[in-house]
Amino acid sequence: MSGPDGGSAPQFSLELGPDLREMRDWVHAFAADVIRPAAAEFDEREETPWPVIEEAAKIGLYSLDFFSHQWLEPSGLGIPVTFEELFWGDAGIGLSIAGTGLAAVSVVGTGTNEQIGEWLPQMFGEPGDVKLAAFCSSEPDAGSDVSAIRTRAVYHEATDEWELTGTKTWATNGGIADVHVVVASVEPELGSRGQATFIVPPGTPGLSQGQKFRKHGIRASHTAEVVLDGVRVPGRCLVGGKDRLEERLARVRGGGRSGGQAAMKTFEASRPGVGAMAVGVGRAAVEYARDYSRERVQFGRQIGQNQAVAFMLADMQAAVDAARLLVWRAAWMARNGVSFTNAEGSMSKLVAAETAVRVTEQAIQVLGGNGYTRDYPVERWHRDAKIFTIFEGTSEIQRMIIGRAVTGLDVR
Repeated sequence: MSGPDGGSAPQFSLELGPDLREMRDWVHAFAADVIRPAAAEFDEREETPWPVIEEAAKIGLYSLDFFSHQWLEPSGLGIPVTFEELFWGDAGIGLSIAGTGLAAVSVVGTGTNEQIGEWLPQMFGEPGDVKLAAFCSSEPDAGSDVSAIRTRAVYHEATDEWELTGTKTWATNGGIADVHVVVASVEPELGSRGQATFIVPPGTPGLSQGQKFRKHGIRASHTAEVVLDGVRVPGRCLVGGKDRLEERLARVRGGGRSGGQAAMKTFEASRPGVGAMAVGVGRAAVEYARDYSRERVQFGRQIGQNQAVAFMLADMQAAVDAARLLVWRAAWMARNGVSFTNAEGSMSKLVAAETAVRVTEQAIQVLGGNGYTRDYPVERWHRDAKIFTIFEGTSEIQRMIIGRAVTGLDVR
């Protein structure tokens, strides 16, 4: 086929390549055979699913090698495809497996090669000796407003150490992780532009777990406060290094741009992946409601023959497919260095999150009274879905970011 200039037309396809299809089917099998059978139990117990994580490590699914390979996959779709399948299995267990990735992304995004090589293997461990990592940004008074972070980092030149003091909250794997990655304020007067990220090695004195939260959903995922009481870490644990930090701070003091705020850089990079998680939960609900509509008989026919149910399922399927396409676009753009000029990363997370909440609620409606009971998984998926409109940037924050991109105005 020739293009308008006589040359070959560019190839365009939304079909996954053979390697991605093989990986997708492998992860899906693990989700179906290992995650789903354990989902209700760990949701009820509200405990970290260590046996499932160990099993994932044993087959190479929970490993630095696997996540690195998918992160570097040329199309950018490796991580979204992986996360969709894991969260199709269960969101709480999926986040227990994927949660380490947020800390890893924060180090990969701004860390030195030496830091990446030293700390990422310690975040995952190996079969029989599984490790976890936690990214600690939010605080009791600094959720959506990351500029309000009060955790303080003070440098002690005599010992080449940073001292961290403060309390973090809503930390996935917080307190039970081996490696904690902490966002702290170096120069509070500069607000978010005066922040930096620090690695807290395993067993560092002064770091402890505070309150563990009992949550509405994703209950198999450990979420807790992390208390930093005079935690001292070596100078080499400043992500990116001191020279780069001082150069950035000097630029900010002089009225220049900071080059990006520590926590927001991590969240922006992770948004398509979070959107894929929401797509997985939404897809699970659509598929379950669809199958139920084929089997459930009322008034002498399958309920899926009723337009009220069929039309609802049609909207649900279309919405999940549309969300997936936005996620894939954002992931492809990020992998290929295409700027999010219209906040495409935020779009993908916003639409996928809102879709997951809506379609899981509709799935309950399709199942009627059965859907409202714990004997069926749709009520759990509805509880799980709600978190996607809240964590890693609420839906309102995503709309603000998109609004600024669309209007070019300082939307607040």
